[in-house]
Amino acid sequence: MQRALKIDFVSDISCPWCAIGLSALEQAIERVGPEVRTELHFQPFELNPNMPAGGQDVGEHLAQKYGSTPEQQAAAREAIRQRGEGVGFTFRKEGRGRIYNTFDAHRLLHWADLEGAPGQQHDLKKALMVAHHGEGQSPESHDVLLAAVRAVGLDEVRAKAVLASDEFAADVREREAMYQQAGIHSVPAIIFNDRHLISGGQPVEVFERALRELSASEG
Repeated sequence: MQRALKIDFVSDISCPWCAIGLSALEQAIERVGPEVRTELHFQPFELNPNMPAGGQDVGEHLAQKYGSTPEQQAAAREAIRQRGEGVGFTFRKEGRGRIYNTFDAHRLLHWADLEGAPGQQHDLKKALMVAHHGEGQSPESHDVLLAAVRAVGLDEVRAKAVLASDEFAADVREREAMYQQAGIHSVPAIIFNDRHLISGGQPVEVFERALRELSASEG
């Protein structure tokens, strides 16, 4: 049997382009079907690791970080919404929303990869992206995190214990540092078999071509 193509999807829940990139990658994986076996893992990256509790208004944050105007931000939101629509991800239209700290979410995703059943980390990642980008919920909120855990069938009691402790904090920090030291400073960054990188929320066709070519060359 052909060896599975390992895919590390380095991303942050608060990143809209990560939601677009994941949806495009999912469609590409579906297109290649049984011809290309894949093993998908989600790796941590924090766009705003110092974000305080309660988060910050997105418009205020973007103005401070990039100097963008409300008009530029509105145009960017609409472009993102349309790109999302094209790959089947629905972004909420109401208001600008807030941006939050996502470290606890990354700890839960790390736990799900280690202790969950195959595919449950993926399901949790998707549920958190939908909750935040689709419904405007806070990925900082333990109630939101635990609702996503329940929805995908993970062990809620175990998840509560993780959130109540600092379990997996060192592991997440170590992985974040590893990817930053490898030169990854923006996301999504999609790494195939630990050595081939595709950056950004690329179209489905780009991911499909990469999956087919890498499977053929490395299988």
